[in-house]
Amino acid sequence: MFSKSRINEPGPKADDKPKAPETPAKPSMDFTPTAPKGKVSASILSSDLTIVGNLRTTGDIQVEGTVEGDIRAHLLTVGESATIRGEIVADDIVVNGRVIGRVRGLKVRLTATARVEGDIIHKTIAIESGAHFEGSVQRQDDPLAQGRISAPIAQPQLAPPTPTAPAQKPADGI
Repeated sequence: MFSKSRINEPGPKADDKPKAPETPAKPSMDFTPTAPKGKVSASILSSDLTIVGNLRTTGDIQVEGTVEGDIRAHLLTVGESATIRGEIVADDIVVNGRVIGRVRGLKVRLTATARVEGDIIHKTIAIESGAHFEGSVQRQDDPLAQGRISAPIAQPQLAPPTPTAPAQKPADGI
C-alpha cells in the first residue's frame, strides 16, 4: 500500500571514488581474533593419568584419573573413577569420585557415587542420597578466603655429621 520513495535518499555521487581499504597499523604477523572469545572447555585429566603435584587454573578441570596434590580451579569436577589426595579449592565443586582431603568451595555438590574423607567448608552444599562422607561440614560466607593453597613447607635439611678428631690423652706428669 504505502512504500517509501527512494527519490530523495542520498546516494553515492558520481564524482566520489571508492576508498581503498586501510592498511592495518599492526604488522601482519599479529593475530586479531575475528569473534569474541567463547567459553573455554574444561581441561580433562583422563582415567589413566596420575599427577603428583599441585594444579592451579582460573578455568575448569575435570579429573578422571589420580591427583596427589592440591587443586585450585574455577569449576572442578571429580569423575567417578577419580581419586584426589589433597586439598581442593574451587568456586564450584562436583564430586562423583573419591576425595581424601579438605574441600573448600562456594558451591559443593556430592553425588550419589561420591566418597569424601575430609572436612568440607562451603557456602552452599548439596549431598545426594548414597554419597559417603567422613568429616565435618562448616558453612562460611567466603570459604575461599582461607583456602589459598600455599607452597609446600620445606623440610629442614640436617647438616652431615662432621668427623671428630680422636681424643688426645693428657700428658703424664703435667
